Amino acid sequence: MPNKDDMRWFKQNFHEKIDAAVKNTPFTLDLMTALACQETGEVWPTLRQTDLSLDRILELCVGDTLDAPNRSAFPKNKAALVAEPRGQEMFDLAHQALVDMAQFIDSYKGVAKKADKFCHGYGIFQFDLQFFKGEPEYFLEKRFANFDECLKKALGELQNAKKRAGFQDRPTLTDLELAFVCIAYNTGHFNPAKGLKQGFKSADGKFYGEQVFGFIETSKTVPVDGAAPAPPSPVEPTGVRYEVTSTEPLRLRSEALKDQNNPNSNVIARLPNGHRVSAITNEPVNGFLEIETDLDGKHLRGFASSQFLKPV
Repeated sequence: MPNKDDMRWFKQNFHEKIDAAVKNTPFTLDLMTALACQETGEVWPTLRQTDLSLDRILELCVGDTLDAPNRSAFPKNKAALVAEPRGQEMFDLAHQALVDMAQFIDSYKGVAKKADKFCHGYGIFQFDLQFFKGEPEYFLEKRFANFDECLKKALGELQNAKKRAGFQDRPTLTDLELAFVCIAYNTGHFNPAKGLKQGFKSADGKFYGEQVFGFIETSKTVPVDGAAPAPPSPVEPTGVRYEVTSTEPLRLRSEALKDQNNPNSNVIARLPNGHRVSAITNEPVNGFLEIETDLDGKHLRGFASSQFLKPV
């Protein structure tokens, strides 16, 4: 898993380009750092410790070798890819990319030995091969290895994901909302009721959304060239103000549901009696309101039982 030193390396190499590209958007350097950590964090943190050039590191930021039945999007397998115009050319490139990357990344060494296996994800922010039919040149010309091209593509996809997440009219986004956009970037959709528990679930039980949110928060503690870390996101009231009325601390959950067998499984914070919060939509979901607030210096967003919240 990428650490703070990896994030610092990423920022030192790319912060100027990212800062210029995200200007006048709700996206941030910390978001793009987190996205790179989430999408190809098993690759570039290892490659950066070799004597490879930066250009070669970017070229080797490939991954995702899952075929059907674990993949439903095009191409489901080698046969589906080579059946397309220039498909054989793409397969040859995709298989060689896997072989080249696996020389450095142990977790890919086994699959790289299989002649029919190839990578589906390209670039440090991962653009999926399902788009090969409409944009073959992006892959065949290895534009994904050019950081400027890769960043432009990722920001375009994030703008589309922002709309799918329901934030199309929002000029600014909180860290949690940025994580929600990443979920839509990864899966193609976002379900507000599930909060961060969406996307790929790793072996340690964490969902894509939970992981990328964690990366965003960690990245904010990593300065660039000695600059001060970014401050916590401010609370921006977007709905009715409420006050916590429960005598016991009110559980703030990452999704709008409670596991009866493990009631604390998705609890991200506990809000004291009298604490004030802001509603996001003011529309209950499964008896929960989506709220945001600051507590102990942290900006929080999640779901709390509406029966213990009164308007103020």
